[in-house]
Amino acid sequence: MVKSITLTRRAIIATGACALVASRARGARGWGGSRLAAIDWAMAETAAALDLPLVAVAEKRQFLRGTAVTLPPNCADVGLRGSPNLEALSLVAPDLILSSNFYSFVEPQLGRIAPVFTQNMFIPTEPALPKALSALETLAIQLDRGEVGHRVRRDFEAAFDALRARATGFAARPFVLMTVGDARHVQIYGSDSLYGGALRRIGLTNGWGGDTEFGFNAPVPLSRLIDFPQAHLVIAGALPVSARRAIGQSALWSALPPVRAGRVSYLPDQMPFGGAPSGLRFASHLVTALEAA
Repeated sequence: MVKSITLTRRAIIATGACALVASRARGARGWGGSRLAAIDWAMAETAAALDLPLVAVAEKRQFLRGTAVTLPPNCADVGLRGSPNLEALSLVAPDLILSSNFYSFVEPQLGRIAPVFTQNMFIPTEPALPKALSALETLAIQLDRGEVGHRVRRDFEAAFDALRARATGFAARPFVLMTVGDARHVQIYGSDSLYGGALRRIGLTNGWGGDTEFGFNAPVPLSRLIDFPQAHLVIAGALPVSARRAIGQSALWSALPPVRAGRVSYLPDQMPFGGAPSGLRFASHLVTALEAA
């Protein structure tokens, strides 16, 4: 059966790690600065972590459902990430547009509206989290706020260090990170994913050794989990209702050694292509769940 995590008082405090970093960041500055629009969600989170003035984000409603940050109330939605509404983007009149290698095909059109600042965080076989942390500094430097970027990154690094200290007692087992697609398939996150990077940053081992092409392998048959009898399974994001019912009745799922042993954690995280804030939130949720088990 699928069980939800009941958070203890310590768990509730722990899940505020991202909020603490953001609060410290806001206290360290208070400039106005450039009006920023973000096509890429990881860059949107990076700007929000730096408390920069975001005036527009692509797919705002979906972004808000999964992000680890908050947006200004007047932040506009400028359509799809892969096909932004150029008219809406022009109307908000950004001074700088934040993008990534995912959206290089639309960069010429974006460049007619405002300069485009691109960071490549998700590259196959390359760890994503170090790039997300570096982006805090590089974006701040781009806007002549380098010292602020350094301070914010230090806050994130300190928060990861604190989680790493708490996670030492769980380092003996490998972890398998996944999202459930349906009752028969999962997506597994590797070392080049944001979640895989967060796992490594807090001193834990990813049991999935294969490349995942900067995110996850999709779909992977549920039967592949038989290969990880000693692992702790981590499911990130809500399970689809149909999958929740089917997994609860699945003989294969119930027979998996980690499931029989109770080594399964269910996390609310839904932003595998976010920036440093989502990486930190994932790590915090994981450590909290392990401590509460």
